Amino acid sequence: MKLPKTRKTYCPKCKKHTEHKIAEAKKKTPSTAHPMGKGSKKRAKLRGRMGLGSKGRYSKKPLSKFKMTGKKQTKKIDLRYTCTICKKSHTVGKAWRAKKVEFK
Repeated sequence: MKLPKTRKTYCPKCKKHTEHKIAEAKKKTPSTAHPMGKGSKKRAKLRGRMGLGSKGRYSKKPLSKFKMTGKKQTKKIDLRYTCTICKKSHTVGKAWRAKKVEFK
């Protein structure tokens, strides 16, 4: 996928539309982006759930019939926008899958 190196878009720091440089950043997994999220194992462990009684979904064996095998062919790509005026960078929430991103 070919993208331009610069783009005029909104800067939350300057609070106006300015020229931004675009760089590629790999999408973070939910466990690294939100390690204390609702369904995380780390949070359950810190609550003290891991040693007492039934562990709910953690105690169940995985279903072999629905087990996914192999890996995905592409990674989710996030774009990091850096303002040319204030030098602050931000990302836009939308990420999509692409094998290769090229800036022209």
